Amino acid sequence: MRLKFALLAAAAVIVPPTLGLAQTAPAQTAPAQAAPAQAAPAKPSDAPTAVEGVVIRSDSTAMRTDIDRRSYSVANDLSAKTGSISDALRNVPSVEVDVQGNVSLRGDPNVTILIDGKPSGMFNGDNRADALQQLPADQIDRVEVMTNPSAAYRPDGSGGVINLITKKTQKPGVTGTVRANIGTDGRYNGGISATRREGKVTLSGDASYRYDRQEVTSIVDRQSLSATGATVLDADQTAEVLNKGGALSLRTGVDYDLDKKTRLSAELRYRGMDYEGDGRETYLSRNGAGVIQQAYLRDSTGVMIRDNSAIAGDYRRQFTGAGHELTSRAEYEITRFKRGGDAFADYSAGASDFYEAFSFGSEQKRANWKLDYTKPLANQSKLKTGLDFEGADNDYNNYGARGATLRGQSIDPARTNRFAYDQDVFAAYVTYERPFGDLTVQTGLRAEQVEIRTDQITTGQKGSNDYLRLYPTLNAGYRLNDANSLSAGFSRRVARPGPQDLNPYPIYQDPYNFRAGNPDLKPQVTDSFELGWQYRKGPTTYLATAFYRDTRDGVTDVVKDLGGGVFLTTRENLAKSRNGGLEFVVVGRLTPKLTYNVSGQAFWNEIDAASLGFTGKRSDTALSGRANVNYQATPKDFFQVNAFTSGRRITPQGYREPVQMINLGYRRKVNDKLNFVVTVNDVVDSFKIAGVTNAARLRDRNETKVNVRTAFIGFSYAFGGGRPRPEQFDFSTGGPN
Repeated sequence: MRLKFALLAAAAVIVPPTLGLAQTAPAQTAPAQAAPAQAAPAKPSDAPTAVEGVVIRSDSTAMRTDIDRRSYSVANDLSAKTGSISDALRNVPSVEVDVQGNVSLRGDPNVTILIDGKPSGMFNGDNRADALQQLPADQIDRVEVMTNPSAAYRPDGSGGVINLITKKTQKPGVTGTVRANIGTDGRYNGGISATRREGKVTLSGDASYRYDRQEVTSIVDRQSLSATGATVLDADQTAEVLNKGGALSLRTGVDYDLDKKTRLSAELRYRGMDYEGDGRETYLSRNGAGVIQQAYLRDSTGVMIRDNSAIAGDYRRQFTGAGHELTSRAEYEITRFKRGGDAFADYSAGASDFYEAFSFGSEQKRANWKLDYTKPLANQSKLKTGLDFEGADNDYNNYGARGATLRGQSIDPARTNRFAYDQDVFAAYVTYERPFGDLTVQTGLRAEQVEIRTDQITTGQKGSNDYLRLYPTLNAGYRLNDANSLSAGFSRRVARPGPQDLNPYPIYQDPYNFRAGNPDLKPQVTDSFELGWQYRKGPTTYLATAFYRDTRDGVTDVVKDLGGGVFLTTRENLAKSRNGGLEFVVVGRLTPKLTYNVSGQAFWNEIDAASLGFTGKRSDTALSGRANVNYQATPKDFFQVNAFTSGRRITPQGYREPVQMINLGYRRKVNDKLNFVVTVNDVVDSFKIAGVTNAARLRDRNETKVNVRTAFIGFSYAFGGGRPRPEQFDFSTGGPN
């Protein structure tokens, strides 16, 4: 591992500008601001327009479509000003976020989340939902949604890529923003962002803290059945948990212009969460005759700690001609996670009382080096190519102890183990984009060599796997006339099993629920297709997209009855699944003061779970939608209502029930520097997640509700740099072109 990191670091320093290698989109590798000398030439009036994205700007909503992505502003999303990244994503078309913070894109939970085009350990693994729910959204400027990304992006995530573009400034001197919000139930958050640009040096920094308090209620109702369908065991379980704690985010960066064409950048960042919780759980099970088998009351206390530290360096060299540049980036990141606690189970039937201690910890060390080159060619075409090397070492520890007394606990070997997982990815890609009159075509190919090593240290079981795969992409846009355009896309993507997905040891959740990985899991491969139509008329834009995804070796949760009321949730590969649908987005203005953003989706899904012992194929359809309505009552008073609903989705063993939420917001502009904001989330207290299992020998319904309903009042104050920019979509910073 040390040698691997040393080689990556050395490679980051050696960046000869003569290499014919190419850059991913600037959001992935370039610094926030372009070097001052390279202004883009004016576009000829007769140049093909299919290459350009479509930009709609207003005081309250903005959107841009490009050949391989759609971008949505969250600058005027009031819930994002006081809420978390999860709150911001809930109002973005195509994106769904459940009550636990899990993100899906067009119904697919295998989504890659980037910040300014770069991966982060905070958004990897089973606990990324915690980070999305706790990290503040007030530093996010816009969200890029890529359902068929080009080969310049990694193919991870069968659903696609969500790229979070942070706010930036290019003003000389010192500029910044101070934010503070206070909410119900003791919640509060705030932060400061500042930039100083002087001559060749730009210094920037951000600091924020978010304190949250969550009450979680979970209800589970399960029946185990005999071969004839008779009830063997009927179990009811209710858990109430109070979690409280904070999330701290720190970042500092420096850009230094060696000359008008060369920039060096460095960045340090830290994101940490520290939560504690108290829980009370009741459990009652009866046999088929109604006789009580097990009954207990379990009290528990616990902590959850997660921190992420990273250091990164960038090199950027611009050559003659707009968009002709070489970039290199090296990054080293450490992510640590720990969840643990103590509990006492007071049995009234079926077993003796016991004390227990449990913990789960992980550490990931990740090193990444990228070298990218982009070059404009004749006929307004563009070539990009690059290399991307990443090594990640993961170490997992599970611990469990149990005893009749607090001091008499002994280690439980069935719940104590250590598991190591290492993965190296060596990738190279090339994309080529060219307009042919009103038609623009972008093709790409990415090759990845993956090497995986696993070590179940407790049992001495070791494994390895390596494979070379190609991931082609194709995107096209065709301009019919000034108002109408068409688009098409294809990409092959992969969802690799995570480290814990491969660890066969069960992870303890409570006395009757365990979760374990499956060392035989295969990577899920998805071929994604879509066709789109866009129509613009005045201030209104209509988007309609038909999409289809064909997936093999899809990975899914499967619940197994171990007997005695104990259940194990594990991961299995499906034989095949297919899904598709029709999505629409409408952005427009009803009156000079009233604007809206409405989207909806008709979704079809078919699952072939023959490999899991199910006969026949299961299919279903669902409808989902969201709406944002904005009212600029006066030049200083702005009101907002947003709502969404997600339809029922099938699973191999059952389905997930619909989800809904309504949010309100108000902003008062005092002057160009000072704003006050009031938000109310989940107004009708309807947000919850519920799943139903209907297997041959198992019936299960579990429901989880988190008190996300809250009200915030706060302010933001901009300082330095004269008059701040208006809150609208700014496509000049960050993000790929």
